[in-house]
Amino acid sequence: MQDHSLVIESTPRGNNLHFSSRFNAAAVFIDRHLTQGRGDAVAIRTEREDITFAELAERVARAGNALRTLGMARGSRLLMVVLDEPEFFYLFWGAIKAGIVPVPVNTLLRAADYAGLIEDSEAAALIYSPELAAEIEPALAMARHRPAIVLATRGDAALPEVMAMASPNLDPVPTSPTDDGYWLYSSGSTGRPKGTVHAQRDLAVACHHYGIETLGLREEDVFFSAAKLFFSYGLSNGMAFPLWVGGTAILMPGRPTPESSFAIIDRFRPTVFFGVPTLFARQIAEFTRLKPNLSSLRFCVSAGEPLPAHLFTRWYELTGTEIIDGIGSTEMTHMYISNRPGAVRPGSTGRAVPGYELKIVDEQGREVPPGISGRLLVRGLSVAKGYWHNPRPIAIDGWFDTGDTYCANEDGTYTYSGRSDDMLKVGGIWCSPIEIESALIEHPEVLEAAIIGREDGDGLIKPEAWIVLQNQEAPAPEGLAEALVRHCKERLAPYKYPRWFYFVPELPKTATGKIQRFKLRERQARREDTKMPERDENAAA
Repeated sequence: MQDHSLVIESTPRGNNLHFSSRFNAAAVFIDRHLTQGRGDAVAIRTEREDITFAELAERVARAGNALRTLGMARGSRLLMVVLDEPEFFYLFWGAIKAGIVPVPVNTLLRAADYAGLIEDSEAAALIYSPELAAEIEPALAMARHRPAIVLATRGDAALPEVMAMASPNLDPVPTSPTDDGYWLYSSGSTGRPKGTVHAQRDLAVACHHYGIETLGLREEDVFFSAAKLFFSYGLSNGMAFPLWVGGTAILMPGRPTPESSFAIIDRFRPTVFFGVPTLFARQIAEFTRLKPNLSSLRFCVSAGEPLPAHLFTRWYELTGTEIIDGIGSTEMTHMYISNRPGAVRPGSTGRAVPGYELKIVDEQGREVPPGISGRLLVRGLSVAKGYWHNPRPIAIDGWFDTGDTYCANEDGTYTYSGRSDDMLKVGGIWCSPIEIESALIEHPEVLEAAIIGREDGDGLIKPEAWIVLQNQEAPAPEGLAEALVRHCKERLAPYKYPRWFYFVPELPKTATGKIQRFKLRERQARREDTKMPERDENAAA
């Protein structure tokens, strides 16, 4: 068996992956394309340039050699605060090829957040896009740890200069499949982000089981991910998947809006588009005005939050393409439950992705039968090695506790009920906030909704709704809260309707689009914003 190789073995139960004892992910994701005659094909397209696989391989080697020349040792961390630009590819794969651990982080944070990540990661180097200097420079000043190497991706005395002086030849460092490959920080949907340590093999496992076996991705595909490269969903969508199949990645460094995302699709004609429910909802709302040309798309993919059934239906009516909803996590690398192209059950998350086992357990850890909600556990080869600075194992006997509440259906699909710590007990009955939110956003006035619990005058928990309206320029119409109560009562069990309503311009979310309900609970506790229109139980009943 050759170095840095893997073998796919077909079995009656599915495909198994067998890795060589020597496996450096950069050899498979980058170098392999040259030996397969793909050097002149376009690997990356941006508004400023096209980059072939041969050019990408050379620049990856130069980046890895540059990091070594600057003094980075094997196993040291490279903190990457880099927008969706080709330099992200050069640094990420160049670091891995050189035995250095890349740590991409959220490009939307503030200086204090970056200071915390600099300290926590103990990074030897920090490289950032110059557009982010206003937050990075004060972060470096306030952090108790300062990386020995600090560079911008462009500009004077920046990354291109050191790459130009570096050798274009670099042999992959002989790592094993389970050696550290890269880190990602969790999205922070429930609090402070955690450094999640991934092995060399993890992206390959996700690419094969989800990209190939589930989605059926292929070499002729052109990939556009509105979800950004710095978090797990976008990292695979926008970089790993196209490199795995030899397709083309479209990069957009700016913020994805209906206008910007539709413009990219119209110009570059991707065949697969990856988004989040929030963006799909906004695209649907603007579809008639913008009249986008989406004829190049084979299908779309959604994650981050559950995709409501009515959004799937409306998108399909407008475009003729399916949105493939699924769920994954930073800890598991990518998706472990998903619908399939041509086999979508709207409103459900789909079926287990090949290569992953699922079980749903009750509060005592006992597995529950189909039809009963419980905590979802998942097991698969791409589970992260652990959390940085945390000695506790990330998985027990291989099982990772997702923290999500799910119900297995008789047909083999799974339905999401919410984060386990977001579930509400209303009238003594467990209630999913997702169910109420899905009902609310079916109302024509509502763009987004989030539900949290709130004590009433008797100390009992009832649902409280935070609403973003379709028309954000105007105040909430008179009587809307009462209309929303009637709307919910027509669709839900009587006890599930919201008793209070807050109309807000936006909901707090992670970079992946997940609603941060803990922030709403914090705002609820403080009640700082007294200007938000509220309807109480008596007014809305």
